[in-house]
Parts: sequence; structure tokens; C-alpha cells
Amino acid sequence: MINSFQDPEVVKTLKDKITKISHELKENIKICHVCGTHEYTISHWGIRNLLPSNIEVIAGPGCPVCICPSKDIEHCIWLAKQGYILATFGDMARVPCEKGSLLSARAEGADIRVVYSFLDAMKLAKQNPERELVFFSIGFETTAPMVAIELINKSIPRNLSILSSHRLVPPAMELLLNAPEIPLHGFIAPGHVSAITGSKVYEPLSNKYKKSIVIAGFEPVDVLFGILSILYQIKEKNFKTENLYPRVVTREGNKTALEAIKIAYSVIDANWRGIGEVQKSGLEISEKFEEFNIRLKEKLPPVSSVEMPSGCRCAEVILGKIYPDECPLFNRKCTPENPVGPCMVGIEGTCAIHAKYGSNFPLV
Repeated sequence: MINSFQDPEVVKTLKDKITKISHELKENIKICHVCGTHEYTISHWGIRNLLPSNIEVIAGPGCPVCICPSKDIEHCIWLAKQGYILATFGDMARVPCEKGSLLSARAEGADIRVVYSFLDAMKLAKQNPERELVFFSIGFETTAPMVAIELINKSIPRNLSILSSHRLVPPAMELLLNAPEIPLHGFIAPGHVSAITGSKVYEPLSNKYKKSIVIAGFEPVDVLFGILSILYQIKEKNFKTENLYPRVVTREGNKTALEAIKIAYSVIDANWRGIGEVQKSGLEISEKFEEFNIRLKEKLPPVSSVEMPSGCRCAEVILGKIYPDECPLFNRKCTPENPVGPCMVGIEGTCAIHAKYGSNFPLV
């Protein structure tokens, strides 16, 4: 079945339709996606090279590792150096900040463990009952329920604490819609996040701002169909939220996961690295489960106010203001093997994706 979503003939048909309607619109159209996996698809398959010159697709803040505040990374380094076992995901361990990275802290003797899930962190805590462990919990709505459900089920070991750095996608989309220097005509909404939230979470945005929001999957046909649908909405002046990924996403979303998030977390104003504070965009452990919140158990120290390294333009990349190769450090001083900024880390980092696939030719 997946071959049909990569079929060159289908891709060509969509390309021709996009070209035709773009000529009819006779204006420059800027579309933003908010997902690292969409950026992978677009870059890997050379989709930008298929588009007419007046259709632009930019990458927004769709990488949770990239937008994780430097402050949270520094606090995790500090905790690890105080004797905690610090458990986190592999990409997060490599993200640089003013104090280095979690991996550099490990090289200095801190006990940093890479895990694949929160269940792994729980297992690690049970295996080390004499030690205190902190799980650095990051991600968007996609990963937040994993911790939430275990909190609600009261299955978390007492020696395991959580530093929550979860973020909510719709508030960041609204921030972009209110930024006059980033004129957007529509969004390709993230498929993974939407599987949890459902499509209805975007409806207030499309209704309020009269912008197109389409939810698309991650194959070339999915993305091109999403672009085409946005163009049709613009042509018809019928702006709405449209679910083009019904094989995974429903309007209501995952009700069990959403209820768990509601119970286990409090929604707070939160900092996005490279963007600043975004209202009601963060998830903190709720008072009901405050015994697991490391921010309440430890008096965390003041940290550096430096969010991005000198010369790094990740902040502009995250906001879709520039492409990675416009940064003077890109693929020179800053590479996937030696990242200077957070966007060069991991499979969802825009700079890392462009370093590997940015010059690929399209599949037709």
C-alpha cells in the first residue's frame, strides 16, 4: 500500500495540478509545516524542487529537541552532577547549550543514561533502588501521554522524578500567525501530534485567522496533496481545517491520551528556544503529582541567559525566516557530527535534515 503514496505517476499528477492552480492564483504563497518528519519527507524526496516558484514551504518549530530551552538542559546537567542518574532520549543528550551537552557532562563523569521510552526510565529506577533518577521528559502532545498515564496509574517508582519540558503545538502556530514578518497562507499540521489531539484542535485557528490548515501524512503524495488542498482553499476563499490523514487522525483524537494529559499536567506559559515565551504552550506536572516534579524537590540554580551560540541562526531557521544554508555556520563549523546549534541535532532538526538531503532532486 505504501508504494501508492510514493508512486511517481501520482506525484506527477499532483505536481501538474499544483502548477496549474499556482498560475491561476498569480501570487506568492507561503505554507508552513510544523513537523520534523514533514521536513524529512520534503527534503528527502526533493519536493521543494517540484513546486512552482511562487509556492514556498517553510519549516516551523516542529522539532521538540530544537525548541527545548537551554535552561532545562543546563538544569539536567546540574542534576546529573549532583549525583542523580539522568535519563533522556538519545537526540536530547547531544543538544548543545552554554554548559556543553548531556553527553559532554557524561564524559566528565556524570551518570547520563540514554533510554528509548519512559518505561525504560522506570525500569532503570527499579534496577537502582538506592539511587535517585530524573527523567528529562520532552516532546509535543505525542509523547506527553506516556508519562501522564503512568502518573495516573501510580506505577512510578518513588526514586524517579521528572523534569517536564513538554510543549503544545497550536499555541506556537498561533504565534506565527500573529507575526507580521512571517506572512503565512496556511499550515500543514503535524500528523503525529494530530493523532493525539485530533483535527478539531486547529479549527479555532483556521476560523479566527481565516487560514488553511491541513493535516497530512508523511509520504510524498500526502505532502503534495496537502499543498494542493491549501491552494484550493485559497482559490475558493474557503479557509478551514481539513483532515487529509484519516487513516491515522480523527476529529476527536485519542480521548484516553487527552484525558490523561488533562489530569497529569497543568498548562503553563513556556519558553521555546529561539522563539521566547509562548502563552499556554507548556505542560508542567500538576499539583496532584508534585512529589514527582524535580523542580519542586530541588532548588535548581540560576543558569545562563544565552539561548543560541554565537553566530548560530537556529532561531531564524525555527521560525522559517531563513533556510539552513543561509547560516554562516551551516555545514562548516556546524555539522551533524559536531552540532553547534540545536537544529543540527537529530533526525527532526531542520539543519540536520538539510545537511543530509537539502540538495536532493525530486523523484519525477
